[in-house]
Amino acid sequence: MVSAIGIDLLEIERLERALERRPRLAQRLFTDAERAYAASRARPGQHLAARFCAKEAVAKALGMSAFSFREIEVLGGEGPPELVLHGAAAGAAAKRGVVVAVSLTHTDRDAAAVAVASAGEHAPR
Repeated sequence: MVSAIGIDLLEIERLERALERRPRLAQRLFTDAERAYAASRARPGQHLAARFCAKEAVAKALGMSAFSFREIEVLGGEGPPELVLHGAAAGAAAKRGVVVAVSLTHTDRDAAAVAVASAGEHAPR
């Protein structure tokens, strides 16, 4: 049963410009694994933007108004993304008794993500 949905959309160039202006921003927003995956792609900003959207969408689905971006981690790239929650994000999911799934997409211009929080047999207790 779906408990909540979150969605986010971002113009990829907006994130790319922000990362150019503030290079350490990537370390604050993304885990080492996320940055390594993006660096292996032709246009890293495109993949980081999709992951940024996923983090925002997950926070919305969990009803979190404040969170650390690194507590929501998106792994994988060939196939469905794997979502790993840490710290307060994991606590919010456990408190609500939900698991969260995420879907990413991007074009040359935009990145987007949808997160679905659902109760079920795999929900944390």
